[in-house]
Amino acid sequence: MRTPDLRGRKDSGPSAARQGEGYCDMIRLTRLNGERFVVNAEKIRTIEATPDTVVCCETGERMMVKETLDEVIRRAIDYGRLLRRPVTD
Repeated sequence: MRTPDLRGRKDSGPSAARQGEGYCDMIRLTRLNGERFVVNAEKIRTIEATPDTVVCCETGERMMVKETLDEVIRRAIDYGRLLRRPVTD
């Protein structure tokens, strides 16, 4: 698992990866039954709104989630920005 150096960075909300919590390559989502889980944001292949939001991974696994399509996209983008942010001392 790649662990970005996040020292000195503020948490940018519930979807932000945080060092030392075991899900630095992950975004948090909620199954339809309310169960929280994390998914590797870099392994998401597609996201569908059918009308439920379905996250499809590279492995072919499909997960229905409570979050809207736009929310899952926002969390994945926030995660990508977090990884690509320049590290300053």
